[in-house]
Amino acid sequence: MAAFQLNGRQVSPTSADDTPLLWVIRDEIGLKGSKFGCGIGACGACTVHVNGKAVRSCITPLKSVAGAEVTTIEGLDPGGNHPLQKAWIEAQTPQCGYCQSGQIMQAAALLKAKPHPTDADIDAAMNGNLCRCMAYVRIKKAIKLAAGEGAKA
Repeated sequence: MAAFQLNGRQVSPTSADDTPLLWVIRDEIGLKGSKFGCGIGACGACTVHVNGKAVRSCITPLKSVAGAEVTTIEGLDPGGNHPLQKAWIEAQTPQCGYCQSGQIMQAAALLKAKPHPTDADIDAAMNGNLCRCMAYVRIKKAIKLAAGEGAKA
């Protein structure tokens, strides 16, 4: 059994060790913010943090997070007051919204590593997060807004 911390609380899932973390989070634990997009780690809709680093939960086996600290969009700031969450609203970033939790989690990891990223930093960090609605300009705007508030994930 791969016990770990999820959004600050200890969980002990009963899923098989090779079960993708995404399915444990969504189906066993019941948190629906992280989305299934591709199943091969290519789109970023399932992005969560494992020990502070952005990872694709659809390709992360449960056994690899044993003892780790996992944060989902629900745990980033349960009150929705993280600078990125507020900036996403201010910039009216999402269109359909499906990929946005993964976008925010990837951006949070970026801002933790580089609190004041350049355009090139943002482009490099967000490159693997796809948005079918093409909201990339608004995503970049929201990241810059959050960086101006000194966002730290």
